[in-house]
Amino acid sequence: MTPLRKTALAAGTLYLLTFASIPTLTLYGPVREPSYITGPGPDTGVIWGGVLEMIVALACIGTAVVLYPVLKRHDEGLALGFVGIRVLEAATIVAGIVTLMSVVTLRQAGAGPDTQVTGQALIALRDWTFLFGQGFLPAVNALLLGTLLYKSRLVPRILPLLGLIGAPLLVTSAAATVFGLWDQVSPASALLTIPIALWEFSLGAYLVVKGFKPSPVTAGMAANNTTAPTRSADMPPR
Repeated sequence: MTPLRKTALAAGTLYLLTFASIPTLTLYGPVREPSYITGPGPDTGVIWGGVLEMIVALACIGTAVVLYPVLKRHDEGLALGFVGIRVLEAATIVAGIVTLMSVVTLRQAGAGPDTQVTGQALIALRDWTFLFGQGFLPAVNALLLGTLLYKSRLVPRILPLLGLIGAPLLVTSAAATVFGLWDQVSPASALLTIPIALWEFSLGAYLVVKGFKPSPVTAGMAANNTTAPTRSADMPPR
């Protein structure tokens, strides 16, 4: 397996791993109940949701770190921008985890009814963090990475086109939520999110199964690997 194939496999696997947070739609359900802080029941589901989101945050950073050496050969500025936005997205995910774990701490401490307002405030903070983090920043990522992959032809152009089409739709959904046109979790929001989700999943699957397409970028990297000096067997180590 060549270094380029290993890079594509790692990037694709990490992209698929970012879908690990899907179960949190159910696991975080109890937190939204008004009586969650003072009510009975285990917190295991919410804690596991936090673990899954932490995995997603690390995978987000991983996708950018793994792809950067390849992408920078086409456009280093856009590649750096992709890394920066991806790290910022991961930071918002971690911030959301911290706020939810704070709610769990209040509950485990036996907080009384007077702390429900505090709990609801923390949940609202998490919702806004999610909206601007996972609900908006993926659109910026899609524009940056989609542009890089479309121009470099590292993957079939239909894949980055999905991202470039889905980016404005995701921004529209986030803006509509900000201005109160619909809720963050709604049929309209889910519909406008599908293209971005399809873009990230199909990109991950393609990189795992096929790897990068032959292109000037891959040709240049392969040539560098071929011409790189190798240490002679009888050459003493330095």
